[in-house]
Amino acid sequence: MEYQEVLENAKKRIGPNCRVCRECNGLACADILPGPGAKKPGNVANDNFEAWRKIKLNMDTLVAKKEIDTSCDFFGRKLAFPLVSGPIGSLAKQFNPDDDIIDFNDQCMAACEHLGLLHFYSSGLEDAAEKDNERLRLKHGNAGIPIINPDDDEDIMRQIDHAKSLKSPLAIGIVVDSAGLPHLNKIHGNSGTKSIEQIQMFKKRAQLPLIIKGIMSATSALKALEAGADAIIVSNHGGRVLSDVPSTAEVLPEIVKAVDKKAKIIVDGGIRNGLDLFKAYALGADLCLICRPVLIAYYGGRQEGIEAYFNKLLAELKDTMYMCGARKIADINRSMVRVPVYNYL
Repeated sequence: MEYQEVLENAKKRIGPNCRVCRECNGLACADILPGPGAKKPGNVANDNFEAWRKIKLNMDTLVAKKEIDTSCDFFGRKLAFPLVSGPIGSLAKQFNPDDDIIDFNDQCMAACEHLGLLHFYSSGLEDAAEKDNERLRLKHGNAGIPIINPDDDEDIMRQIDHAKSLKSPLAIGIVVDSAGLPHLNKIHGNSGTKSIEQIQMFKKRAQLPLIIKGIMSATSALKALEAGADAIIVSNHGGRVLSDVPSTAEVLPEIVKAVDKKAKIIVDGGIRNGLDLFKAYALGADLCLICRPVLIAYYGGRQEGIEAYFNKLLAELKDTMYMCGARKIADINRSMVRVPVYNYL
């Protein structure tokens, strides 16, 4: 299946909240919540997208011709390239009432198992998903990592125990940025921000590498390290939780400097192609997380559509590495990109 066919199919099948735009830039769906859009005034999703466009590549073809190696390690698991697909809480509540988040996670994990990647799956807004997520993870060779919403402490502890009950995942993730989703507390109740002490309690309960999603400053990154995070996700939840925050590309360098290799750094937000992946790695990210385009690919062809999108990303990444002088992921560095200077008062 060609990627253009995936997009054409998705336009026919996805719900009215997503227009399957030629460029998934957050403009047409701004202010649509629940759904794919951003919190009013709806600017941050587009800010994320545009920030990666402003970073330019330094071409260097005076390099020996060698095969490109995109593989990497994530907590002991070899990945085909440094990418994970992102969590979605519900399709029925955000897109179409008849759509099934369980099938989405099934197809994502199937694609990731086949291609050598990982799917980060949400604890969800639908109770049925929690049980099935773990079943699917085992079905697909442990190709998934649970990412738990900031529910009340007792429920988070229960979900950690449930995730480990059959076979432990590679890691456990806790979301902190979704504390700002207006609909989350209505559905789950008692959702909200978490203290360093609470995160430490979750880490102790999990006894697994801990991922904290929703870090947007050096200050928060240092707090996450203090709390015991083994990885952080630089994320403003796709612009869906707070307006007028900076883009993830803007804050990534300061976070990389603050973390100083003490934890893995994953970044999301507006990353749409293999060039964006390269730019993120050049700024110091260990992995990238992509969510919305994966959802579109799911609607466009389920597992086959998702694989078509992942293969497109991989081909673009390899081409960019070749033309910028990188032959393996570790070769990618800051000298290979030109970054705008952001001045804050």
